[in-house]
Amino acid sequence: MLVTDCSRLRGRSLEVVASLAVEGGATVVQLRENDLPTRELYDLAITLRAVLRGRALLLVNDRVDVALAAGADGVQLPERGLPGKAVREIAGEACILGRSVHSVDAAVHAEAESADFVLVGTIYATASKPEQTPAGVELVRAAVQAVRVPVVAIGGVTAENAGELIEAGASGVAVIGAIMDADDPKQAAAELRSALDAAVEGWPAHPAGGPR
Repeated sequence: MLVTDCSRLRGRSLEVVASLAVEGGATVVQLRENDLPTRELYDLAITLRAVLRGRALLLVNDRVDVALAAGADGVQLPERGLPGKAVREIAGEACILGRSVHSVDAAVHAEAESADFVLVGTIYATASKPEQTPAGVELVRAAVQAVRVPVVAIGGVTAENAGELIEAGASGVAVIGAIMDADDPKQAAAELRSALDAAVEGWPAHPAGGPR
């Protein structure tokens, strides 16, 4: 999953960076531009929806209204965002519902509130959230054991450490800097995808608690 940050575009358009990331192997793009006015966020979501349709899923961070209005595939809720059941009533069962969490208890609560997956972090030190103390791979391992929904790891993920997250049971990873800061977003995404695929191939039987 590519999580967007328009402050790191360096003169490039977001749709180009997102498209290149998908060409490299990203399967989900989360539009996370909470500082944008509603109309600008909606316009950007519409643009990304047109670029990504049939190629990757589009999630909008927090803004259920914008996600629905733009025809996005789903919404990524913050840990203390709207209750999942309330979002289900608004958006329906077809809307993909992710929840960002920072603890095992929060992951369990998110699953109980109809989350389709949990985004767990911050795993490693990251420039995106320098104030966050890294939780380490053990948080991923514990969350995987506690919930049945897919666990996606975020925070300081790179091609060098992504494999150990899959080995810990994560179903995938989410990145900001690893792609947004790259000179070649396509190549950066391809390196991440290659690392994930190699880790999955290393689990011949996909044991309980392993990658799904």
